[in-house]
Amino acid sequence: EVQLQASGGGLVQTGGSLRLSCTTSGFTFDGYAIGWFRQAPGKEREGVSCINNRDGSTYYADSVQDRVTISSDKRMNTAYLEMNDLKPEDSAIYYCATDVAPWPCLHGLGTVAEYDYWGQGTLVTVSS
Repeated sequence: EVQLQASGGGLVQTGGSLRLSCTTSGFTFDGYAIGWFRQAPGKEREGVSCINNRDGSTYYADSVQDRVTISSDKRMNTAYLEMNDLKPEDSAIYYCATDVAPWPCLHGLGTVAEYDYWGQGTLVTVSS
């Protein structure tokens, strides 16, 4: 059974940093991509970043470029999202996701529909 669990969210001030973790099990971690998405109240879920564990390629949304770094530890089957210089507009529930298929994170972030397996989300709140 494919499982993902996001953690590491919390309350930070503007300009602060957080590192989110996505712990996974039930699939060959280094064969597929991990995507990070976020959803703020009243808004659609949007892509933040993804990492293709087959070749290490990464993609970022324009809104977080240069402030966010995605990485993965294949020994731990865990992906990370390091977020710096956080802004109030970064406040959202952050989800990690995967799909045991080749297309997510192949030429870009990919859409929500391209990911079949989702973690439960972790809340990030950035105070102004």
